[in-house]
Amino acid sequence: MTCNHCVKNASRALESTEGVEVVEVRLEPGSATVNGMADVAQLIAAVKGAGYEAELIS
Repeated sequence: MTCNHCVKNASRALESTEGVEVVEVRLEPGSATVNGMADVAQLIAAVKGAGYEAELIS
């Protein structure tokens, strides 16, 4: 992600995933925190579908 527009797009993609309650996407360091009962694979797919890279960081 390189700008606030990217943050907004990634946030929308995550928020549209079933089971998501709260999303916080940060430009720096390019990460997101998601609260809820969403499946991790679906979250990653949503972000990738929006055109960004995604991986689980524990």
